[in-house]
Amino acid sequence: MESVLASFDGLQALPRLGGMARPDGIAIVSERFWAFAGVDGTLREGAMPAPRERLRKIPLVRGLFRLGLSLSPLFRRGGVAKARERLLLVAAVAAPLVFAFLPHRLSLIAGLAVTFGLIVWLLRGRTLALHGAEHRAIAAAEERRLAETWRGAARPTRFAARCGTNFAALVFPVAIALQRVWPFAPTVYASAAVVILSLALTMELWLAVEGSTRRFARAFLLPGLGLQRITTREPRLAETQVALRAVESVLRRELTA
Repeated sequence: MESVLASFDGLQALPRLGGMARPDGIAIVSERFWAFAGVDGTLREGAMPAPRERLRKIPLVRGLFRLGLSLSPLFRRGGVAKARERLLLVAAVAAPLVFAFLPHRLSLIAGLAVTFGLIVWLLRGRTLALHGAEHRAIAAAEERRLAETWRGAARPTRFAARCGTNFAALVFPVAIALQRVWPFAPTVYASAAVVILSLALTMELWLAVEGSTRRFARAFLLPGLGLQRITTREPRLAETQVALRAVESVLRRELTA
C-alpha cells in the first residue's frame, strides 16, 4: 500500500476528493468513483452518477445537482448505508414539511430537536475519529504526503474547508432567514419550496466561497471550522489508514480509467 501511495505523491495533479465518515468506516469520493473502507478491513467500490453539464450551469439548480451527487453513495442501493438508515435519513429530511403547520416557535423547536437527534445519530460510535481521519487522508492527497501519512511520519490537518459540517453551519441560518421572509401561507408545497430554496441558496454561497480567494469570503467558513472541533476527533494511525485505503481505491481507478 505505501508504495502505491508514494506513486500518487509523485504525480503533479490528482482528482479532487471528498468524503463521508460512518461509524463503521469511511467513504471517499471523486467525480467518477467512490470507495468505502470498513474498519473491519472490507472495501466496497462503486461509480458515481455521470454528471450532466447543462444542469451544472444553471444557477440554484447546479447547487442542488451537486448536493445530490455528493449524497449518492449514501442513498443509492448497494451504497454505504443500509435500507433502514436510508429510510431514517429520508424521514429526517421530510420532517420540515410537517413542521410547517406548527406555530413558528414550536416549528423551530421541533426542527432543532430533529437536527440534534440526526447529528447525534450520524456521529455515533467511532464516527468522530473517522471523520478526522477522512479529512487527514484527503489533506494528505492534496499535499502529496500520502505515503508519509500512511506510515505515521506526517499528520496533515484533521479540519477541512470543504466539509459538510461547514455547509450545515451555513444552511441553518439561511433557512431560518428565508422562513421569516417567506410571503406565502404554510402548506406542504410552500414548506418544500423553503427547504429546497434554502439548500440551493446555501450551495450557491458555498460555491462562491470555494471559488474565492478573498479573506472576507473565507470568513463564511469559520463557523463550520469551529464546529469541526466538536464533530471530529484526533484519529489514530489505524483509523487514518482506513481512510487512506479508500483514497487509494478511488485514485487507482481514476488514474487507470
